[in-house]
Amino acid sequence: MTGARRGKLGPVTRPIVFLSDFGFRNEWVGICHAVLARAAPESRVIDLSHGVPPLDVRAVALVLADSRRFLAEDAIVFAVVDPSVGADRDVAIETASGRLLVGPDNGLFSFFWRGEYGENLNEAKTLETQLNVFQSFDPQVPAEYLDSQYLFLANIDPVLQGNVRRQMDGRVKLVGGDTMNYWITDPNHRKNLLETLKRVDVLLINDMEAKLLAQETSVPRAVQKVLRMGPRALVIKHGEYGATVFFKEGEFGGGRHPFRAPALPMEEVRDPTGAGDSFAGGFMGYVASQKKLDRETFKRAMFYGGVMGSFAVESFGTERLQSLTREEIDARYQVFRELTHIG
Repeated sequence: MTGARRGKLGPVTRPIVFLSDFGFRNEWVGICHAVLARAAPESRVIDLSHGVPPLDVRAVALVLADSRRFLAEDAIVFAVVDPSVGADRDVAIETASGRLLVGPDNGLFSFFWRGEYGENLNEAKTLETQLNVFQSFDPQVPAEYLDSQYLFLANIDPVLQGNVRRQMDGRVKLVGGDTMNYWITDPNHRKNLLETLKRVDVLLINDMEAKLLAQETSVPRAVQKVLRMGPRALVIKHGEYGATVFFKEGEFGGGRHPFRAPALPMEEVRDPTGAGDSFAGGFMGYVASQKKLDRETFKRAMFYGGVMGSFAVESFGTERLQSLTREEIDARYQVFRELTHIG
């Protein structure tokens, strides 16, 4: 690791919570204890776990998220797991509710959302949201990306979305955007979100988010209110029931009649989390591959979004997408064509 870091520890007397993927078959846990005893002799070191799967950043992040509410408010959480061990790596020092999170700067302390699904898998109940590194995140777009023609502002703080949008003022032809209830319902975040939406061409959200954003109980009324906030088109995701794209009158070839695309009937859903993000990726990816930005392009993009979402729910997290091939994507798109007779 390099010496670069965000913040200073100062004299250490606070409890240290130690988490790693070292296991107990070697000397590394003991060596770390010895070093900590010399560096912070007045601190109590608590072993949270050393049995997480080796080099699995996601597993350690989940352990941290599940355990954090039980830890002392002034604790220093020292987490060590790094697939790039041996290479240069900055040290990340983040603050979270009074605690210090210390570890490799590899996404270990990334944004965390925890929720649950009931019988209706189309709606998730948010139980916890942790901003972690996003509290101080200041994304800078690399120079080689500044001439990109398509931009997708994924779900993140609307202030950060707006900053990225301003950096991409050059050749951007279409800006897509996403958000969630956390940003919609908090008054301060909502104000920033409304400003960002003025510079978004296509907003992709679900039924519940649309109603929260518009402060309406009816989806059709919510759609019209959201379109007046700035987007030229609004994609409403309905989970297992597909998605609908609504157009502001006169945009993308005229008319504002919506287009509904079904979802692929799935016999088993392993994990619906991330299906909406996968839909957005498929949607924006197809749009970016086309020369014309018209309603026909958006129609087909809706189906590619559905294709990617259907793959995402087959396994936990991104597992299915990581093994996906172009041939599989094209084959499933053909299934959608057969279901709908799309040309």
